[in-house]
Amino acid sequence: MVLSVVLAAFVLILPVELPDKTLFATLVLATRFPPLPVFVGVGAAFGLQTAIAVTAGSLLSLLPGALVSGVVAVLFLVGAVLLWRESRSGEEEEAEADQARERTSFVRAAAISFGVLFAAEWGDLSQLATAGLAARYAEPVSVFVGAWAALLVISGLAAFLGRKLADRLPLALLHRVAAGLFVVFAAIAVVETVRAVVG
Repeated sequence: MVLSVVLAAFVLILPVELPDKTLFATLVLATRFPPLPVFVGVGAAFGLQTAIAVTAGSLLSLLPGALVSGVVAVLFLVGAVLLWRESRSGEEEEAEADQARERTSFVRAAAISFGVLFAAEWGDLSQLATAGLAARYAEPVSVFVGAWAALLVISGLAAFLGRKLADRLPLALLHRVAAGLFVVFAAIAVVETVRAVVG
């Protein structure tokens, strides 16, 4: 495991996921169920989705270097554009749910949380970023650990702090910071593409 890759994945995924729809889905689940089963279910869903994204990115790394870095640059640029558009739209998803928690078993609450988050995470920006990092670094375990750790931090905050957290997040700013990180990673990938083609 490479600590610098773990840290890079963590630092990139954290601001990407913080203003995401899955955060709000977790907040909604936390208003219906106790926080621990929500956290367990959401964390398991994030783990599986992260593994899928790392696998996809690792498959990309089998291609020629110039092609991989070009694809990674495009993935990050697309992500940056999408994040910037979201920050400019100013739309925030409202987590509206009953304040009364449903009385249900731990296993059922965790299973519902897993299903909701597993479905919501498909095609997500954090998946895109994780696949890009796995292709760029060719360190799947390190990328997995860093990305999953960031997602667990977010799901823990959402599950245990609930709606109070949603009211205090400067979502537009977080989108812009994440877009900036995507642009930096895209620029690095472009430089690597040029070097691979020229060298």
